[in-house]
Amino acid sequence: MTGPRKLFVKSYGCQMNVYDSHRMADTLAPEGYVETATADDADLVILNTCHIREKAAEKVYSELGRLRVMKETAATQGRDVKIAVAGCVAQAEGDEIVRRAPTVDLVVGPQSYHRLPEMLNRAASGKVIETEFPADDKFNHLPPPSKAATRKRGVSAFITVQEGCDKFCTFCVVPYTRGSEISRPVDKIVAEAERLADAGVREITLIGQNVNAYHGDDVDGRPSTLGRLLHRLAEIPGVARLRYTTSHPRDMDTSLIAAHRDLPALMPQLHLPVQSGSDRMLEAMNRRHTRADYLRVAEQLRAARPDVAFSSDFIVGFPGESDEDFEDTMRLVAEVDFVAAYTFKYSPRAGTPAAEMEQVSEAVKDERLQRLQHDIERRQTAFLTRCQGGTFDVLFDRTARRPGQISGRSPYLQTVQVMAPISLIGEVVPVKITDVGRNTLFGALADPLANLPRQADHIQIETLGA
Repeated sequence: MTGPRKLFVKSYGCQMNVYDSHRMADTLAPEGYVETATADDADLVILNTCHIREKAAEKVYSELGRLRVMKETAATQGRDVKIAVAGCVAQAEGDEIVRRAPTVDLVVGPQSYHRLPEMLNRAASGKVIETEFPADDKFNHLPPPSKAATRKRGVSAFITVQEGCDKFCTFCVVPYTRGSEISRPVDKIVAEAERLADAGVREITLIGQNVNAYHGDDVDGRPSTLGRLLHRLAEIPGVARLRYTTSHPRDMDTSLIAAHRDLPALMPQLHLPVQSGSDRMLEAMNRRHTRADYLRVAEQLRAARPDVAFSSDFIVGFPGESDEDFEDTMRLVAEVDFVAAYTFKYSPRAGTPAAEMEQVSEAVKDERLQRLQHDIERRQTAFLTRCQGGTFDVLFDRTARRPGQISGRSPYLQTVQVMAPISLIGEVVPVKITDVGRNTLFGALADPLANLPRQADHIQIETLGA
């Protein structure tokens, strides 16, 4: 009798790919696949790819070159290793992947991975390429993970509630690789959240390409807003924390702003991409909002939740960006006082309108990126410093490197390390911040004697090394 087949999934890019990778593993579990930590002993390797940034496809081809050697070595040992490319590079490149990397057995786009078992059977007799946008909803076919699999993944989890994008920013390939916006029904999301909570998950992050454009059908048949959905999820026993990402300023409606005011479970760290502080650049990017619109949303959120902290995305060197346009971005950073940001040099994406526009020199992009990153890092350090001496509720999620130390996350997603028993993993505990590192907070339990485990079930969750 042969043992279980081993599966290795490598995720690139966003949180949605992490979620998709977990669901691929869940889909293949009934077929006898168990996850392994490295590709070397795997029977099936899946590269779940991202196509947002420059040279993303080249990174995949480089990885496929290494996997070709591994696959050939396995063949000399009598092992048949299958290699699949999934995700947005698969959607964008299609046949080109198999042409450039014949070692690949299967290419599957992000809307079709629920069909992996059937496609793997077909791959036994030839290459399989599936990059269509199927008419049926993949979420209706995905099996739920086992309680053991959920526990192994930790006390925080993602739920995809919305996919695709109808915004068509001129720099972005997402509408072409993920398709148009679709939202899952409220009852399906609630059922998934209840299963996660039952397995010990304490924090749920709702994800989507434009997550606050969510409009899934509610139980009354009418479309819900993200704000209403968050209210419903906050009622689930065991769910202590809620987050969402990635949002768009145009979709920050009154119900969502009110949720920030009314739901203690909704964390105060908000990622709200702006891309540029220049109205001229925002128009060229087809962002469909102005600088003033963004500032107004930030002001409304601060009025609703005074302790909110903002992070964002910025592109520097967008085609046609002048010195004054860039200075507008720097002024916006100062006005909002972002505590973190993802910052990128513009890179042309084939098939997008911006790729045909007048390009900014690499030297100018480099100088602007360094200035922006330095300013953001200074603000992040200042924010961390302000945390010293304060007390935060920390959700402990793993053991740390030092013996007797455990690690968790503050409401602002900062890593917090404390000397405390592992029985507190899965618990939300007040912590007094005593010291600040470069990217980490250190503290002590605010009331060591009061912090007993919430229920014995949660101390059984597998702990992960930091």
